[in-house]
Amino acid sequence: MRVEAGQTAPDFTINDQDGKPVSLSDYRGQRVVLYFYPRAATPGCTVEACDFRDSLDSLAAAGVAVIGVSPDLEEDLVSFREQEGLNFPLLSDVDHVALDAYDVWGEHTVMERTYTGVLRSTFIIGADGNIEQAMYGVMAQGHVAEVRAALGV
Repeated sequence: MRVEAGQTAPDFTINDQDGKPVSLSDYRGQRVVLYFYPRAATPGCTVEACDFRDSLDSLAAAGVAVIGVSPDLEEDLVSFREQEGLNFPLLSDVDHVALDAYDVWGEHTVMERTYTGVLRSTFIIGADGNIEQAMYGVMAQGHVAEVRAALGV
């Protein structure tokens, strides 16, 4: 079932690219942009990640943390981070803990092709741990500008 604005953000604990466990509750007290992407180092995911990278200073200055989540292996995320100079945590959700909790894993149709995978989605989570905005099925190009506008940053 989809997560909606006003609901408590589902908590989870999964490893980051370095194998360190990260919980969403670790970020309580600050706003969080939690974004889910299909696969590291693919064209759309790279555009989106680099846009977040380039916006991180202004987001952080506004008290907003960014966390990316994909079903990639930790070692693939290390490579992606290093190759693109990413400066925020990338979480490896190989067991679909967060992907399922946020209902972003499943069958999707793109350009008349049906596949099972991650529906590119972003959640803005308030400092109180509640969902401020749920954005399902977003496009990579220009999405960070939409997120910034929603945050007022």
